[in-house]
Amino acid sequence: MDKKELAEFLRRRRETLRPHDMGLVEGPRRRTQGLRREEIASLAGMSTDYYARLEQQRAPQPSVQMAAALARALRLTLDERDHLFGLIGHNAPARFHRSEHVSPTLMRVLDRLDDSPALVLTDMADTLAMNSLAMALLGDQTRHTGLARSAYYRWFMDPAERLVYPEEDHPRHGRAQAARLRVALTAGSDTPRAARILAELQKHSPEFVRLWELQEVAQRYDESKTIVHPELGRIDVDGQVLFTENRAQTLVVLTTRPGTESHSKLELLSVIGHQQLTSLTPSVADVVVARFHEAALVGEDHDLDPVAQPEFGEDARHM
Repeated sequence: MDKKELAEFLRRRRETLRPHDMGLVEGPRRRTQGLRREEIASLAGMSTDYYARLEQQRAPQPSVQMAAALARALRLTLDERDHLFGLIGHNAPARFHRSEHVSPTLMRVLDRLDDSPALVLTDMADTLAMNSLAMALLGDQTRHTGLARSAYYRWFMDPAERLVYPEEDHPRHGRAQAARLRVALTAGSDTPRAARILAELQKHSPEFVRLWELQEVAQRYDESKTIVHPELGRIDVDGQVLFTENRAQTLVVLTTRPGTESHSKLELLSVIGHQQLTSLTPSVADVVVARFHEAALVGEDHDLDPVAQPEFGEDARHM
């Protein structure tokens, strides 16, 4: 039982709740942020003294039943509930089983996705497989070794990891990475490795330490995000996920909205590929994207082989 972390987690979660969300009256003289200790204790069916001692790091280990009651009283998500059980020292219902072998089911789906970037991730944010369009959009994320295989580690330790996202989105992504690592630490498929990553980040990243103190817990993949491609610039994508039955692995599929410039950029990337695109000068790349987008808007065929377009200039013919 980690008394210090448990106390901090309980306090943070209690402070996020509002009386009216729990059917309680929020009187004019209330000065407490969130719910009072006695209110949580009442909702959990325990004494106020015992709950207060939990937040003061002085209480004995709660039973499994008491842990479940606390989770209900604090309105915890499933991820947060599993984290709470881990802090108390109990086993939460298993939701992950570690495997380095890509699920055959997910692999069959991945093999059939040639018009959308797709990749298979573990709960440790290791990338196990990517299709060619995901490689062209995001770069090869399967090449990393050691602790750097995990995106949780790379986000805080490798500056290159952040180049894929706009700078204004970095704070949100950082919070998400810390919150997901917290899930992996207490309910993941490789908790010893998660603990090693945690130790390294706490030692070397002040930013991570600050975010870790927020006690946020989440597993959810962002539904919408902006990717920054080195040649094509910003591409807005929506993410859809498919889990294996045991939730050990996740297939992430990125799509763009038809009729948008982002959609045209992704289509262009799928047609000419990353290697060809990098051989274009920025000015030629801009022209290709513009022509491709115009063709998409009027419903023309995307026959934009730069070699066959003399007006693109000499650079395009040397792709």
